[in-house]
Amino acid sequence: MSYYESDTVQTPLFGERQTRDRVINLSLGIITAILVTVTLVSAFIFPAWPPSAVNITFAFVIVLVCGGNLLLIYWYREGDIAPKFRGLIYYNAATVLFLCVCANLYIHNVEKAPKTPATAY
Repeated sequence: MSYYESDTVQTPLFGERQTRDRVINLSLGIITAILVTVTLVSAFIFPAWPPSAVNITFAFVIVLVCGGNLLLIYWYREGDIAPKFRGLIYYNAATVLFLCVCANLYIHNVEKAPKTPATAY
């Protein structure tokens, strides 16, 4: 059975979209775009010039993951993949968000407080 024949498919009739879906997609897209932009700028600017190779590599990996997610979104909007892959798109967006948080924490050297040396008795 094809996904086109299923009754549970949530494709809108005549191409109209639900308002809730629009709000979720737009807010997730804006948050992701802002965080990826901040991460890319941080990778090149912090901690000093010239940028660290690790920071640039981290940013490059995030851009690659974003590229794959953008391709999935394009295919989804064209109707080439099933609507059930919307969950995968959301999962990839969440993964990008967490990668950006980890990259920013690494780039800005946010660590635990250093351990104090044990005192010898």
